[in-house]
Amino acid sequence: MGRLYNRALNRLKLRQLSLLVAVGRLGNIQAAAQAENISQPAATRMIKELEADFDTLLFDRTNRGAIPTPQGEALIRHAQLIFAQLSNAAQEVEDITGGSAGRVVVGTLLAGAAELVPRAIRHVLATRPNVQIRVVEGTNDALMPRVQTGEIDMVVGRLPHHRHRRGLVQVPLSTDEIILAVGQSHPLAGQSALTFDDLRPFGWVLPPSETTLRRQIEELFVEQGQYQPAQVVESVHYLANRALLASSDLIGVAPRAVAAHDVAMKVLAPLDYALPFGSGPLGVTHRGADRLSPAARLFLSALQDVAAPVSR
Repeated sequence: MGRLYNRALNRLKLRQLSLLVAVGRLGNIQAAAQAENISQPAATRMIKELEADFDTLLFDRTNRGAIPTPQGEALIRHAQLIFAQLSNAAQEVEDITGGSAGRVVVGTLLAGAAELVPRAIRHVLATRPNVQIRVVEGTNDALMPRVQTGEIDMVVGRLPHHRHRRGLVQVPLSTDEIILAVGQSHPLAGQSALTFDDLRPFGWVLPPSETTLRRQIEELFVEQGQYQPAQVVESVHYLANRALLASSDLIGVAPRAVAAHDVAMKVLAPLDYALPFGSGPLGVTHRGADRLSPAARLFLSALQDVAAPVSR
């Protein structure tokens, strides 16, 4: 092992790392000291000791506060991983002591919530009823950083093409098809062979700007003569989107599996318009099977077991 590793092994304290993370989060040593319930002189001394131990500057002190250097950002990221792993270890010991078979935290994107995640949950609970499962919904921008820090075990949904891939494993499970959907009373409902010109007069319900799907839609708009919808509602909440589409002339974008139930119940109608980005990989993203708890590995295996029926 290297010199810095040996020095950190002998001198590093969790209190120092906790303060380091707090300074990175708050951008101010005084505020971090208050959050950590220590004096500012003590906090300043601890940061200087860390910088001496790692032989590098961790923060740039400016009139805007303490800004992490690239070395500081790297150490903060690994400190967050250390605390996440300690938390997971403590929770797993507590679960075993309390008779639980462990727990798994699953982040889900809209496409994953429709079929894959519910099927996998049923699959796990059928054989391990004591496993505790927590589902967290969000976008890639919100969920992937929490996978990297260990707060979330895995994310299920449409796989990102470019962003959020560093240090993560992506496992394709099935194909995700995107459709345009409207309310049953929409003027375009039931019409065949629609062109983009048929869509132009209407407003849209779109996913957030930081999502891959939104970027694909905006590329389509640019290709269609720099088209700008008259109205745009930005929402990732499917229940709100469904109610809005059912009661308006807006056009929505959704994975086919998500909208399938509402189409069958005559709440929504799919538009006969083929999107150029209509299909893409649906899968699971995690930090590596060897870094998952037994319960998380069980859930990952369940996802792979139930994926075949979803893809047919």
